Amino acid sequence: MEYVTILLGLLFIWILVYGVMSLERSKNKKRLAPGPFPLPIIGNLHLLGDKPHISLAKLSKIYGPIMNLKLGQVNTVVISSSVLAREVMQKRDLVFANRSVADALRAQNHSDSSVVFLPVNTRWRTLRKIMNSNIFSGSKLDANQHLRNKKIQELVDHFHKSAKNGGTVDIGRAAFRTSLNLLSNTIFSKDLSDPFSDSAKEFKDLVWGIMVEAGKPNLVDYFPFLVKIDPQGIRRRMTDHFTKVLDLMSGLIDERLKERKLRNHANVDVLDALLNISPEEFDRNHIEHLCLDLFVAGTDTTSNTLEWAVAELLKNPHTLEKAQEELAHVIGRGKLVDETDIAQLPYLRCIVKETLRIHPALPFLIPRKVEEDVEFCGYIVPKDSQVLVNVWAIGRDSDLWENPLDFKPERFWESEIDVRGRDFELIPFGAGRRICPGLPLAIRMVPVALGSLLNTFNWKLQGGIAPKDLDMEEKFGITLGKAQPLLATPIPL
Repeated sequence: MEYVTILLGLLFIWILVYGVMSLERSKNKKRLAPGPFPLPIIGNLHLLGDKPHISLAKLSKIYGPIMNLKLGQVNTVVISSSVLAREVMQKRDLVFANRSVADALRAQNHSDSSVVFLPVNTRWRTLRKIMNSNIFSGSKLDANQHLRNKKIQELVDHFHKSAKNGGTVDIGRAAFRTSLNLLSNTIFSKDLSDPFSDSAKEFKDLVWGIMVEAGKPNLVDYFPFLVKIDPQGIRRRMTDHFTKVLDLMSGLIDERLKERKLRNHANVDVLDALLNISPEEFDRNHIEHLCLDLFVAGTDTTSNTLEWAVAELLKNPHTLEKAQEELAHVIGRGKLVDETDIAQLPYLRCIVKETLRIHPALPFLIPRKVEEDVEFCGYIVPKDSQVLVNVWAIGRDSDLWENPLDFKPERFWESEIDVRGRDFELIPFGAGRRICPGLPLAIRMVPVALGSLLNTFNWKLQGGIAPKDLDMEEKFGITLGKAQPLLATPIPL
């Protein structure tokens, strides 16, 4: 009995001390944005669930478009409105420009060389300029358009092969392989994954493994003191994946350097262009980590968007029919879509926008971080806070969109809203100085791939599933994918 009394007494003292300390802190406390009361140690982690983008969207209905949460030891500010997103990414862009880096992405010191995670400084500006001029400029993209056409043709051929055998295809996986080979051809002028089978799958599985590890909830990200322990082994596994990819990149660079020594090698791909830059400005380590960035950022995002678009169309047959009618009228049934056709396919463009509205590849974009206390909208965002912009919530905001849960491409028919970072109702690629550098490639690749698949095949869901019964559940990770892969049988037109 005495033990019970002692324990109750200690508990009462702890509650009293904690309450007094909380009151004292609240008196001196900076004017934090509203948010749920944090529990000891874990803070608000228990509120995230397995789909934090949805949980935080629901909490914003209670606490407002700017919320302050404590995720373990990490103070986190969540933005859930287009108006405040504009403030963060355009009007106050510079103070919110730096990145919060997940521990997994510090493996092999990648974040120290990555254009995605470097702070806004001279090195970041140099890397960004190199990417824009050597990879994503209009002239460079025009010059390698034939590669994209070739990869789309191979994707269609792969589906034709499956159709002959009456088999189903995993659309997301096939699109992932296509994205991977498009990038590898753009950079190295060769496939790194067999477009017709999974036999040459080591590199594909490496990139897939990176996406899986980076998307796992990691205790170290919420309790940084655990960094040396790595309790879940995520950093260790990511180090293994990064090491193998970087070794492969290094081998390909060695191979190219030998070719350049043996003969005059034409500047035909991205690797040649990067090797032509002065090593003082852009060295070999930068090339290897830039390639890693491109493969990690440019594969899952594109393939997930394509998979979601096809899934939405199969769930909405009337919309699919309208898209196929437009394609048949403009370019002729059975033909592949060319990039020059896209300007004449407004309904297809509306479908892509609507897909990106409902299913942004990165529901929080890339998390930001403030380096000092920032006064924002009447509140203080404390130094070292992580800042999340919930573009998933903005895309489903009923104040911005009529019937936001409905897949309705027609909403963009008379609208000037675009995805290029000017309209904050629709910012799947971000905005401001940290807008996704791959946007120019994505807005070419996705409509061409989608249009080609719609114009060459009809699709039947696996197992005779009715369109209305198609599972559209999401799976949260580094990107927002379908929980259940989209399996369908292609039927040639």
